[in-house]
Order: sequence, then structure tokens, then C-alpha cells
Amino acid sequence: MEEVRGLTKREDVKKEDTWATEDLYESDKAWEEDYARCGEFIDKLASFEGKLKESGEAILAYYKADEELDVYLDRLGGYAFRKADEDTANSFYQDYSAKVMAAYVKIDAATAYVTPEILSISDEDMERFYKETEGLEVYKTAIENKRRRKAHFLSSEMEALLADAGDVTGQPDKIFGMLNDADITYPDAVDGEGKPYAVTHGSFIPSQTQKDRVLRKSAFESVYHTYKQFSNTFASILGAQVKTLQFNAKARKYDNTLEAALDVTNVPVSVYFNLIEAVHDNMDKMYNYVALRKKLLKVDELHFYDVYTPITEASSQKIPYEEAVQNVLEAVKPLGEEYGKVLKSGFENRWVDKYENKGKRSGAYSSGALVHPFVLMNYSDNLDSEFTLAHEMGHAMHSYLSNKHQPRTYAHYKIFVAEIASTCNEALLMQYLLKKTTDKKERAILINHFLEQFKGTLYRQTMFAEFELKINRLAEAGTTLTADVLSKEYEELNKLYFGDGIVIDDEIRYEWCRIPHFYYNYYVFQYATGFSAAIALSQKILNEGAPAVEKYLKFLSGGCSKDPISLLKDAGVDMTTAEPINQALKLFGELIDEMDELTQE
Repeated sequence: MEEVRGLTKREDVKKEDTWATEDLYESDKAWEEDYARCGEFIDKLASFEGKLKESGEAILAYYKADEELDVYLDRLGGYAFRKADEDTANSFYQDYSAKVMAAYVKIDAATAYVTPEILSISDEDMERFYKETEGLEVYKTAIENKRRRKAHFLSSEMEALLADAGDVTGQPDKIFGMLNDADITYPDAVDGEGKPYAVTHGSFIPSQTQKDRVLRKSAFESVYHTYKQFSNTFASILGAQVKTLQFNAKARKYDNTLEAALDVTNVPVSVYFNLIEAVHDNMDKMYNYVALRKKLLKVDELHFYDVYTPITEASSQKIPYEEAVQNVLEAVKPLGEEYGKVLKSGFENRWVDKYENKGKRSGAYSSGALVHPFVLMNYSDNLDSEFTLAHEMGHAMHSYLSNKHQPRTYAHYKIFVAEIASTCNEALLMQYLLKKTTDKKERAILINHFLEQFKGTLYRQTMFAEFELKINRLAEAGTTLTADVLSKEYEELNKLYFGDGIVIDDEIRYEWCRIPHFYYNYYVFQYATGFSAAIALSQKILNEGAPAVEKYLKFLSGGCSKDPISLLKDAGVDMTTAEPINQALKLFGELIDEMDELTQE
């Protein structure tokens, strides 16, 4: 049984295992002194009201002031949010986080005039401003991205009202986080020998990878029976989130919430439907995978507590953090010396907060601060954690390169491309590990993990995306999103995506309760599209060498200097078609066949 680090108090964690928040502020006092300056930045931005439509010089001065604020908030928010995530039960840093969120709301209110004023400028005047104002052309892409959505913006007064509502409309996600991360606790599970096993956010998935089926089932029931007890509360929170999306979509004159969400990043809604349709067309491969899993586990019935446990004998080996770091560094060598040098520096200079501690935010993420990225991990000494580390450091490098090569206005890449660099790192790690071994069993272990990536990213995230679409459509049709409604829809999707080869356990109906991405406004589909694009890019990098690497690094350095579809086309992948998805799922089918052959007795 794996060691559970999650009961360690934050103050007892070794410094070398924590991220370097002192690179943002050396002390809480320094943060508080800087926070006191927030009003100055807000007042400066507010002072441009009524002036933007008068001259290009005013627009240029506004964008420069906005960049100054963005740099300031990068540090201010970075410190507050990172410290708050170290221990979600620590009210001191939760207060810091709340103060920054309140500042964002004030900034939104103070700058609500910006888009209406820019939209009120005629095309002729705008073109004249570009020609007459030296330096304004730099911001043309950002300006025109606002102007393309002219039909969906309101008067200055109405924009200010929507901005003021930001603190309220952001509450569902915050309430979910506090309930899920800080308040929810699970009963201990028991293993096959009757010994207790502490179930936490960090230990749950590792429990599902154990060979001990009694433990897997016990932990599974511990978690989902707990969520069932709170399902009405979680339904109310998720229902409030959907109502928020409906309100914003209606206010901005969109036909539906999906259109409203995707238009922000300039991604056609057809991409969303192409994904779901392509996955539906390839369900046979998922059903083959379920059948193979049942066969290799040698069980009469396959249950949902059987879907994460490795299907190869030697796959429970421990991979210490230090070994994972070395493997990731070796795997990304095809991306060139400079990429590897920066990544190595990140590992050595505490970009990563490594292990779970009591109250720490669950999961993993990367935040791309200007000083350097910050990566949250809950590392568990296994193959999944190794790939998660590669994944999050891919995010980190994307942020690092965009920050380095783009003006501040274009440094923040759009969420549609956010999962590509991370998943490409995973694909490179997989290919490196597969190439490194000649052992039949070891190869089966790795292919098993690759299959899990396809299942967990392409199929599972598409299922999440379809669930999100369904519940929004139900709400738009007037259906109240009760726990029963949500659980029924979730159960039906599990039947569709896993087929007849698995028992649809009652507990899985409540899995929707624990998924944070349902509060991210149609975010999850981009894991699946990003995975497909990443598989295509990784193959180009390995097969074509320097020309493909050059295009890929240019993509990573592009930020949001172009719309995401164009950035990917420049890198060699067209996501307006189903081809990348179909090609990725073709590989999935081939891997299933190879796995079946490798495990023949």
C-alpha cells in the first residue's frame, strides 16, 4: 500500500518540496504593502473613460496602462492564490485570495467602458488611428478581437452592471471548491486484510490503481457514498453555475451558452460538435478496450472500481519524484537544448510544489507567472504522477515562452490551445519510455498507460463535454437541474461511453459531483481536442525533426497573437476538421490490438 502524505501539515513540509512563492513576495508584509497600491492602478484605468474614441494616442496610453496593471496583478494574484492553495482551510490566505478576487471585480467595473467605446469608433476612424499613432499597430489584433464581437456588447452602463455582478456570478465555483476541497472528508476504506486506508482527494485515485480489489471497492464506495449524501447541495451549486452561464449568454445576445463560451476564444461551435460526433463514430474502439480490460483482469463482471487498476503484472512499481524529473528531461530532448535548459532550471529552482499536505488543493495545475511558472502537484510516486508532472511542465513551458516572446497583451494563450503543450510533453514521454525498453512486460505497462490516456482524455473528457452540453440544453429548455436529473443524465452517458461490457454501478451516477471542470464554462472539450492535436504534433516532432520543432516552438511562443485555430494551422494541425481526432483514435485502436497480442498467454 502506498504511503499517504496527505496528513502532513503544511508547516511541516520540507522547503525543497515547496514552490518558491518568495520569488513573488519575500513576505506577507511585502504583499500587503503592494496590495495597498491596487486603487492607484484602477483609478488610472478609469481615468480614460470617455477619451478612447477621441484619439489613437488615448487608446495607446490605455493599453500600456492595462499592461502595467496586468504585470502588477500577475504578482499580487499569483502570491495570494498560490498561498491559498497550499492549505485551503487557512483563512488568512483565503482572505488574501478574496481580496484579489474583489479587486478583479472592481477592475472589471472600472474598465466596463472600454469595449463599448472602442466599438463606437467607426472603421474609418479606427484605421486612421492605426496609421497616425506610432505604436498602436502592436495592439491591433487585441482591438480587432473586441470589435468582431460588437453585436454582443452593451452600453457602458450595462457593461458596468455586468462587471459589478462578477463577484456574485463567480460564487458557484468558489462554493464548490470550499465544499469539495476544504469541508468534504471521506470515511476510511479497508483493504483485503481489513486494515484501514485513509481516503483523501490525493489518495483516492491511487487507491483505484491497487491490485487489492477489496480496497478499490471500499475506497470507491467511501467517496461516492459521501458525494451521494451531499448530491442535492452539489446539484444546487452546479445548477447555479448553469444559470450564471445562461444569464451571461442572454445578456450578451447569444443564442445559447455554448455559442457564448466559444466565441470568447474565437473557436467555431462546429469544433465542439465535430469532437462528439467523431468520438461517437469510434465507440467500437472504446468497447474493445473495455472487453480487453475485463479479459486481462480475469473478472466475471467489470465494475467502475476496476477501470483504473493496471492490467499488467508489474505496473504498480514506484517512481520517485527525482526519477520522474530525469525521465521528463530526457523525453523532451527532441525539442532542443534551450527548451531542456529552461525546464531543468524550473525543476532546480522550485517551480513545483511537489506533494500533498493536509488541506492542500487537490489535483494539479500550472500558473504562468511572469517571474516564472508555478506548478501544483500532489505527486504519488507512480506512473500517473510522472505523466502529470510532464503534463504540467508542458503548461509551464508554454507560459514561459509566451511570456518571453510576446508583448504582455498577447502573452496569455487562449484556453483552446492550453492543453496542447502539456499533452505533447506526455506523448513525448511515452515515446521515450517505449523506446527505452525492450522488455515485453514493460512495454505492456507503458501501452496500458497510453491506453489510459486515450480513455481518460479523449473519451472521458468528451463524455464530460457532452454532459455539460446536455445539462445546459436541459436548463435552456426549462428543466430544473436536480440531483436526480443530473445523475440520470450522467448514468446514461456512462452506458453510452462504456457499453455493455461494464456494470453501471449506482455510485458512478454521482461522479459529476466531484468534477471541478464543470465550473469552467465549456472547458473540458479542449482536453480532448488538445490531446488529438498533441498526438499529431508529437508525431511530427519525432518524424520530421528540426522543421517541425521550429514550428512547434513558434506555436508555444505565440500566446494569443493569432486566433487559436490559425496558430495550430501554422503548426501543421487543422482542428476545423475531424481528421486529428480520427487519426488519434486510429492509434488507440492499434494500441489495443498490440496490447492484446503482448498479453497473450
